[in-house]
Formats: sequence, C-alpha cells, structure tokens
Amino acid sequence: MASAAEQLAANMNFASFQKATELHKRIWFTIIALIVYRLGTYIPIPGIDAVAFERLFNGNSGGLLGMFNLFSGGAVQHMAIFSLNVTPYISASIIVQLMGTVYPPWEKLKKEGGEAGRKTLNQYTRYFAVVLAVVQSASIAFGLQAQQGVVVGGIGPAFFVVSTVVTLTGGTLFLMWLGEQITSRGVGNGVSLIIFAGIVARLPIVLGQMLVQAQTSGSYTPVFLVVIGAVAAILAIVFMERSQRRLLVHYPKRQQGNRMIGGENSFMPLKINTAGVIPPIFASSLLLLPTTAMSFIQTANLPEWMSWLPGVVGALQHGHPAFLVFYALLIIFFSFFYTSVVFNPEETAENLRKYGGFLPGIRPGKRTAEYLDYVLTRLTVIGAAYITAVCVAPELVMMAIKSNQFALGGTSILIVVTVTMDTVAQIQSHLLAHQYEGLIKKSKLRGGRNR
Repeated sequence: MASAAEQLAANMNFASFQKATELHKRIWFTIIALIVYRLGTYIPIPGIDAVAFERLFNGNSGGLLGMFNLFSGGAVQHMAIFSLNVTPYISASIIVQLMGTVYPPWEKLKKEGGEAGRKTLNQYTRYFAVVLAVVQSASIAFGLQAQQGVVVGGIGPAFFVVSTVVTLTGGTLFLMWLGEQITSRGVGNGVSLIIFAGIVARLPIVLGQMLVQAQTSGSYTPVFLVVIGAVAAILAIVFMERSQRRLLVHYPKRQQGNRMIGGENSFMPLKINTAGVIPPIFASSLLLLPTTAMSFIQTANLPEWMSWLPGVVGALQHGHPAFLVFYALLIIFFSFFYTSVVFNPEETAENLRKYGGFLPGIRPGKRTAEYLDYVLTRLTVIGAAYITAVCVAPELVMMAIKSNQFALGGTSILIVVTVTMDTVAQIQSHLLAHQYEGLIKKSKLRGGRNR
C-alpha cells in the first residue's frame, strides 16, 4: 500500500499547481529577484571608457577574464557593478568551513552551538566576504588604472579607486542579501540560483559564437563533439544525483500507555554525491585566487628571486595540464571535506539510538557510527570520481578542439543541472505541503459536519 506522501505525489497535477497561491508568490519573487540581478550586470562602474575596456576584454576573454565573465553572468564584459558576483562570499565560506575544522572555538560553535552557533558562523562568513570583496575590488581598480586609456581622463586616481571599491563591494553585498531573500522568500537556494542565472544567460551567446566559428572554418565537427559531450554529461549528472544507497532502519515495538507503537521499518537514504555542486565551485574559486593576484602585479618589477612566479601561476590558468591536475585534486579533496561537514556519522548514530532505531545486524552507538562512516566513505569515493570525471572530461574536449567556451564546461553543466533539480524538488515539496494542508482542512470540515 502506498504511503500518504506517495499518494499526494501521485495526485500532483497542473490543477493543484494553480491552487498553490503561496507557491506562485514565491516563484514570482524569485523571477523578479533574478531579473534585478541581470539588470545589474549591465550597469557599468563609474569612470570606465567602455570602448577601451571592450578591447582589453576581447584580448583576454579566453583566459581568466572569460572564466570570471561566465560566473558573473557577463558582468565583467561590461565591468558592471556586479562584476565580483558572489565569488567573495563563496571564498569566505571556504575559509570559515576550513577554520571550523582546525580552530577549536569555531569547531565548538559548529558542533555544540546549535542554531545560535550557525548564525554566528554565518555572520563571520559575511565579514570575511566584505574583506575579500574590498581586496579584490581594490586589485581591480589598480589593475584598470595600469591599463592605457581604460580609465576616463580627468578622474583622480584616489577617487577612482575609492569609487570602484565602494561600487563593487556594494554590488557583492547586495547580491549576498538578494540571495538570502530568494532562499527565505522564494524557491531554491539564492546564491546557487544567482550563479545558475549567470551561466544560463551566457549559453545562447556561447552557442551563437560556436556556430559562427564553425561556419567560418567550414567544419561543424567541434560543435557536434561539444553538444554530444554536454548531453552525455547531463544524463550522467541526472542519474548520479538521483542515485542513493538506502540503509534499512528498524524501530522495535514498545508500549506507551495502553498502546503499542513502533515495529516499523524505514530507510535512511545516503546520496552518492552528498557534497553536491560545492566541490567544483570551491575548487574553481581557489584556483582563480593566484591568477587573479598575479594579473594585477607588474611582473617587470618582481625581484629576481621571484622570477619563477609568473610561469608557475601561468601554468595554473584554465586550459593548461597543471590546471586540470590541481582542479581534479581539489574537487576530490572538497568532496570528502564537505561530506564530512554535512553528514556526521556519530551524531546520526546517536539520534537513531535516542529514538530506538537500529540498523539490522549492527549494534547501536559506536558500531553504527563506524558502519555509517564505512558506507559513506565508499559512496564519497564514487561521488568524487563522478564529479571529477564530469568536470574534467569536457575540459579535455575543449583543449582538444582549442575552444574557450567556458559555459559548456563540466562545472557549468553540473551547476545548471544540479540547481535545476534542487529547485524542482523544492517546488514539489511546496506543492506537497499545500496538498497536505488542503487534506487537513477537508478532514476538519467533514468532522464538523458529522458532529
């Protein structure tokens, strides 16, 4: 016999969606917030010569600037107020989560602080994001000043730096706030949807550029290779993201008053990819840090003992073998790291013991925690290998056909598909909640009539 949740899911249709007015409000709020974000990617910072900057961007769009432009939704191309996007916030999240494992006070906040501890760590993340945004925006301001003709004449250097720092940092803070509003009042994770919207907005432009290049060269083979690779990656992502290992959990019968309760079996679902889309995002952010810093340093002024630095940093740029190696290693590292942050076997085993549940054949407590850790480690190995393959394989194809279309890379496809699936799942959960509330109201009305 189907459960109540399965019966509700089977009854979901367009008519039930029409009646879910609260869900309509959430979807409209999300759409309007993303439109506001997209408009901000076309508002340039003050003091920039648009024509000169466009020439600078076109000359470097195949490397670091192109990667930044993808994740900012085209904002870098216009040097817009949202050029930094939510990158400082993501980098700050990495720092805080890493510190939460090695710095005892923060580790205590994470494990024992409960909701208050989580809010405190989130506040620290915001503070770090502001600091990183100021540093990155100042680097951009000094870098733009060093370029001939990019800054409009007549603007003082100090005024340009201050205005650029205030504008870009303010844009990042606004996007952080907008993402939190989408999460609480809209549908889906706000920060993920902002990154998602930026990538999707670039897809038509990228496809158009690829078709123009194919028409110019007279060969459509690279286009077919990229499209086939993208379709294969999407199928693999959907299959793996929906895959899970179900652990049987048994709740024995116990007497409560005059009634016997329990005696039921349920399943504990463990996803193969518990870390989700976080590992490639974190890996990309970390690999961009050295290249970002080096792009705004005058290499001619470096001392002789640091002459090796530009070559090393250059090898870590997109499209180089060293980049792919470190990218894969960082993805694997963050897959294990973030899984350990999200899922605590000891805490899960203790919760099972409190509620009387146990895994058949496994003693409650320490043995259950060890078994959960054993299963989760092996699942994470599969998940890390899958994410690495999905992210690195398209990069190898791009290198083979000498293309710099980042929007069709593995990281972009993984973000788009994963965020889409998570958002659809949240919409379905809102529909289920609406239907459940409707059933409760109907049962109350019937009960009143029977009286």
